[in-house]
Amino acid sequence: MNLIRHPELLDRLAAAHALGTLRGGARRRFEAMAREQAPVRAAALVWQSRVASMNELQAPRDPAPAVWTRIENLVRADAEQQAMAAARATPAAPPTQGGWLRSLALWRGTTAAGALATVLAVVTAVGLRDNLGAQIGELQARLEATPAIEYVAVLNDDKASASMLVTFDPKSKKLTLQRVGGFQEASDKSLQLWALPPSGGPRSLGVLSQERLLQLAADQTDVREVPALAISLEPKGGVPSETGPTGPVLFKGALIQKML
Repeated sequence: MNLIRHPELLDRLAAAHALGTLRGGARRRFEAMAREQAPVRAAALVWQSRVASMNELQAPRDPAPAVWTRIENLVRADAEQQAMAAARATPAAPPTQGGWLRSLALWRGTTAAGALATVLAVVTAVGLRDNLGAQIGELQARLEATPAIEYVAVLNDDKASASMLVTFDPKSKKLTLQRVGGFQEASDKSLQLWALPPSGGPRSLGVLSQERLLQLAADQTDVREVPALAISLEPKGGVPSETGPTGPVLFKGALIQKML
């Protein structure tokens, strides 16, 4: 199947890959397609960036005391069940006077312990389910608050290795650039981002700082109908847009408009 022709399926697979729920042969096939097809690779990087950003925003939090209580109840119930199994496996002692009374008391005690373990297990399962539901709700709320990405580009070096992930959010009018390679320019040089329109010369979209994640202000007209982006190595502070790139073009890639 050509995933590029099925953008909704591609987006779901990329999300599952980033969350770790895509496994086995399906994960290997998706990664193979990502290596061969730039749109698939771009979708995977977008979702990896989303999940990574949510992890960075997640404040550390100690588990509630009730969580430790539930874990302790589970451990105790498991130990009691193992003790009951061991008692059943032990040969019964010869009956003595009053033995049937002691057996009846033991049977009642064992039954009560089993019932208590069952209740504890049910209560624990309900508590864990509620906790998991709250976590899923929080994750869904964060996903809904994630910026809308309309355009995406993966800029590769001359060895076809991904070096820069570029996304455009029309709501905030921001280009987000994330370095995914190991390149680092010298202190007296700057990287400059260029739009490569179908006609006319390159148009500067901004000069990059040395941060691994940064944003540049941009309007939708700056990226609409632009088939490709490029990054050149320029003197410190960049060069005027009208001059075009004066240094070597290090990274280049197609700018893709998402269909979702």
